[in-house]
Amino acid sequence: MEIKVFDSYEEISKAASKIIINQVKNKPESILGLATGSSPLGIYKEMIQDHKGNNTTYQNITTFNLDEYYGIKKTHPKSYHYFMKKNLFNHIDIKKENINIPNGVSKEMDIECKEYNDKLEEHQIDIQLLGIGRNGHIGFNEPGTPFDSTTHQVKLDEKTRQDNERFFDSIEEVPHYAITMGIKNILQSKRIILIATGKCKADAVYGMIRGPIDINCPASSLQMHDDVTVFVDKAAASKL
Repeated sequence: MEIKVFDSYEEISKAASKIIINQVKNKPESILGLATGSSPLGIYKEMIQDHKGNNTTYQNITTFNLDEYYGIKKTHPKSYHYFMKKNLFNHIDIKKENINIPNGVSKEMDIECKEYNDKLEEHQIDIQLLGIGRNGHIGFNEPGTPFDSTTHQVKLDEKTRQDNERFFDSIEEVPHYAITMGIKNILQSKRIILIATGKCKADAVYGMIRGPIDINCPASSLQMHDDVTVFVDKAAASKL
């Protein structure tokens, strides 16, 4: 696991985005695993700027998102479908049919999970982008999630709901459930990039890197992967 410490979120975004942009340039049919939340926003801005300024094309790229809230429609402004369109997809030349995001309103969630897993088995992700929760979750894999888990429906930890309240008008609006790639899906990626900033993430970052490999810190599973790069600011790295 390679640890890179930076002075600012802006520096992290520029450095991490270069890896993804170079991947796309060197392998135009790359498969990217994407994340939502505040961590990847700077990376997406850099990708958009590069696309517009340097004409980097995403026409042959396939993407898989980590997760989606359960029970809100794709068109809902707080859905991850909406988030991805607003912050990336509407600004690059990716084909709609190459975008994969779990369907959070499927009436047959078991079938939805199986179909998403089947697609992931057929398309090994070249680079998986991750953030990390205060409780050490990756994707929406909360503490206690088995490391051999694949795409599944999950009940969100209250700490996770509280952290995501800032994206909603109130805590009451934050969904209680989500659908997420499992830890096994994440670990099957060829390369993993994780972003963490702020003192509030310091304990989780320590557990991920220095702690024991334990299901109570889902991100500690990344110690078992042979190509992980962690981008952190000094505050997030303060306990290492």
